[in-house]
Amino acid sequence: MKVIFIGAGPGDPDLITVKGAKALNEADVIIYAGSLVNKEVLAHGRKDAEVYDSAGMTLEEVLAVMKKAVSLGRTVARVHTGDPCLYGAIQEQMDALAQEGIAFDIIPGVSSFLAAAASIKREYTLPDISQTVILTRLEGRTPVPEQENLAGLAKHGATMCLFLSVQMIDKVVAELRQGYPEQTPVAVVQKASWPEEKIVHGTLSNIAEKVKAAAISRTALILVGDFLGNDYQRSLLYHPEFSHGYREAKQDESK
Repeated sequence: MKVIFIGAGPGDPDLITVKGAKALNEADVIIYAGSLVNKEVLAHGRKDAEVYDSAGMTLEEVLAVMKKAVSLGRTVARVHTGDPCLYGAIQEQMDALAQEGIAFDIIPGVSSFLAAAASIKREYTLPDISQTVILTRLEGRTPVPEQENLAGLAKHGATMCLFLSVQMIDKVVAELRQGYPEQTPVAVVQKASWPEEKIVHGTLSNIAEKVKAAAISRTALILVGDFLGNDYQRSLLYHPEFSHGYREAKQDESK
């Protein structure tokens, strides 16, 4: 028996992967991050499965449940929101399991930053606008390495997605202004893909006020960059005059 880390997706219970839903259905014990994971995702599990909400548990308590279940020949589903590799605190869990000789697998999930792009119907990597996406957060109770400070990252001018930072929106804007122009577009997406999803559009000059007016203070992503605008170059991938391994360029007969 083993522990399976499952990315539950951003909120919509249908956005868990087929593989994740199957693993959840086969689990004897389910440990889920109740503060973030939509409880409707648990409907993919068996009715007779033991269910634990890790929101009020310590790492040691979570590991104790895992070790006991595996010792009894049971399979454990450890369910995290989005994809567990992003701000999921799973490395410490995996390392502890490895030290105990407990086998584990990981099933990736749809991250909220991907769901947010779908919600606002935008592409992060537009030709001649940005080909780089920075996933980061503002320093809060959890520190951020000095070389990754927000003001420094903003100077790249790349597309940026900020997690776990909307409650400090004023400070976020102050840091971003050190790299992005004042009129850089910003979108804030709260609870992407949930029924109660909320979207606010603005620029660095007014997004803080709009976020406060919308009463958004948690579970939201801050999306920053000119990918939110309307000016960009057509992609070469499907351009008739561009050749690649699957298609020869078409000649312009007007020339």
